[in-house]
Amino acid sequence: MVSFEGLLDGSTATLIILSSVIFGLLSLYKSIKLKAKLLSVAALMMFFVGCLWLGPTVDLFMVLLTGENIDPIEVYSLLSYLWVAPALVCAIYLGGELIFPKGKWTLIGIFIVLGLLFEYFLWFQTDASFTWELANPGEDLIDAHFVRTHPTFLMVAVFLLSALVFLGIGFAIKAKQSTGQLKRKFTYLSIANIIFVICGALDSILTLPLAIGVIRVVMATFALWMYLGLKT
Repeated sequence: MVSFEGLLDGSTATLIILSSVIFGLLSLYKSIKLKAKLLSVAALMMFFVGCLWLGPTVDLFMVLLTGENIDPIEVYSLLSYLWVAPALVCAIYLGGELIFPKGKWTLIGIFIVLGLLFEYFLWFQTDASFTWELANPGEDLIDAHFVRTHPTFLMVAVFLLSALVFLGIGFAIKAKQSTGQLKRKFTYLSIANIIFVICGALDSILTLPLAIGVIRVVMATFALWMYLGLKT
């Protein structure tokens, strides 16, 4: 039987995935209908960001259906973090297109290289990148922590900081420079990316289950803000 902490962990992670899938599909539908390329990229970003919580979601259903956690335990981290590079590239593409279109491909190229390096360390140095805790197998969910001196953690920190500067702050500046509906849309995009960065960082730092639950409920609104900012 899943413990209360495990149920809270897995259900809030599932909520983020469901929110991302719902608004991602809405964005994809509108992008096809309107032939809007940016909305298609936003839809992919929503899917990839939601999948960052795939580890606890899969672990929850494994325990519910089989009474056992993910095995081998390294798969937990791979399920969650293999989506970092695709989400990052989509985010930088959006930011580049809307904020600095002339230099977007240089920036995208840099982050593609960084994303590939991250994926290398994730897949081939998984044991060195994370530590895992599982107090009560078959009841609790796996809890993964970055090794904070390893390149995987340092690169995630760089990615989050870059997203905050280029997207969160960048869209806020564009909102300040705009008026009317455009101002509102840039504000929504700024809120979305600030939520993503802050909630993503706190999720990996906090240990109190209730605090993590609150953070994830807020994170579940990320896709909604993205959708509102790009739906037309």
